[in-house]
Amino acid sequence: MVSQSPVSGSPTVAPAPRSPFSSLASDVPAGLVVFLVALPLCLGIALASNAPLLSGIIAGMVGGLIVSLLSGSQLSVSGPAAGLTAIIVTAIQTLGSFEALLAAVVIAGAVQVLLGVFRAGFVALYFPSSVIRGMLAAIGLILILKQIPHFLGADADYFEDMTFLQFDGQNTFSAIQSALNAISPGSALIGLFSLGLLLLWDNVLVKKVKALRLVPAALVVVILSILINTMLDTAAPTLRIRPEHLVQLPRITSLNDFLNTFTMPDWSAFMRPATYTVGLTIAIVASLESLLSVEAVDKLDPHNRVTPPNRELLAQGLGNMVSGVLGGLPLTAVIVRSSANINAGAQTRMSAFVHGLLLLVSLLFLGPVLNHIPLSALAAVLLVVGFRLTRPMLYRNQFQLGWQQFLPFIITVLAILFTDLLKGVTIGLVAGIFFVLKANYEQAFFLSAANTPHQPDTIYLKLAEQVSFLNKASIVKVLTELPDNAHVVIDGSNSASIDYDVLEVIENFRLAAPDRGIRLELVDVPQVAVLGH
Repeated sequence: MVSQSPVSGSPTVAPAPRSPFSSLASDVPAGLVVFLVALPLCLGIALASNAPLLSGIIAGMVGGLIVSLLSGSQLSVSGPAAGLTAIIVTAIQTLGSFEALLAAVVIAGAVQVLLGVFRAGFVALYFPSSVIRGMLAAIGLILILKQIPHFLGADADYFEDMTFLQFDGQNTFSAIQSALNAISPGSALIGLFSLGLLLLWDNVLVKKVKALRLVPAALVVVILSILINTMLDTAAPTLRIRPEHLVQLPRITSLNDFLNTFTMPDWSAFMRPATYTVGLTIAIVASLESLLSVEAVDKLDPHNRVTPPNRELLAQGLGNMVSGVLGGLPLTAVIVRSSANINAGAQTRMSAFVHGLLLLVSLLFLGPVLNHIPLSALAAVLLVVGFRLTRPMLYRNQFQLGWQQFLPFIITVLAILFTDLLKGVTIGLVAGIFFVLKANYEQAFFLSAANTPHQPDTIYLKLAEQVSFLNKASIVKVLTELPDNAHVVIDGSNSASIDYDVLEVIENFRLAAPDRGIRLELVDVPQVAVLGH
């Protein structure tokens, strides 16, 4: 069990559970919290994607019931992803129908399975920690900013998308400004009550009454928000929350209704090259989002467990194939729901499975009850989750690590905030690589240049154990600046590996040395053939 304040304090962590069934007391309530957060997101992402609403629920069910069991991650939650909405909208227009998109989703899943089989998951290891932390902090900021309009009851649509420029023509900040001019008193009242209760629960009540740790604060908030809204219906009708600010789940009253919710792919689309192009695009984007998300979740895991990336690709691929066949949106591991899962005290993958099971049950039995949940109460839950991801201490710690860590971190935060998740991470990754190259160029750690005591007129250059192409620029700089008519020794005796690009630079220097009057000695530095010589 994990207990953590949303404002301050360190988590108290028990030993990692030995089996998924040993921590059901924590995982079941956490699964319920994730379900309550995921339900409107599944519907909203489908709406933003111009897809049938139930396609989002189907993707969420597959992510919970199938991917959670196949994945090696204990705490990540999979479902329809905000980062894919723009791709889906364009794909439906390109392919001509949602059914054709489903065929592309099946292809995307097959590609992901192949990536897992061929062990392509190592790509995730090349994302710097500063970029991962920047992604988490940015998502926290976006959660806070995007939830404010719903918190105030001023937005009729629960979910735009996680990008800065929204489908409705507004951006993140203009949407907040519009919300401040159109506050719904009832929604704002319930939102403020919910947020206050969440903070009070974690910071005061849980500390005083230990038994309350077994009850997720978000669950209490949801129940009380339904009761308050019911009371407003009779006691103060002017404060009653409008239907568009409540969860809106399609009702299913019979088995036929349930079976009719599933849409089959257009199998004829497999004969069109455009379907494979869309499928490959979805596979690449979904794989990167999943690998980044599980990497981030592993950093949040209080038990420091590590997710096998290749197994994650296999699980996501099989999940997408099933989702496509059943009529669901493409899915990925999702950091928002995963963060809510961790903060709710989840211990194993059973919480994600429970969330998927509840999505299925909600379709069959709980529609009338769930449709009374105020969206402002769910927004309050996500505001707290967002703050935990982007708390000020994180920025301070990154700054204390130095500019080479802080700049890629803050660049990633700003890039994601003003573009979208994938573009922002790409920009952050480029920034991280730039600082790696800059460090290699300026520090020249692979080599030292000094006159030796026994040979005072000799310049002695000793190569490091590993010399890669990243060191090429620095080597060129040092060799170019060597004085003419000098005696130079380049020693590679301690080098286990010298990249060909570096050997080529040294060979060009050897060939040009006589013209500069330089007497060169190479020690354990192999000569290579140079083009043109």
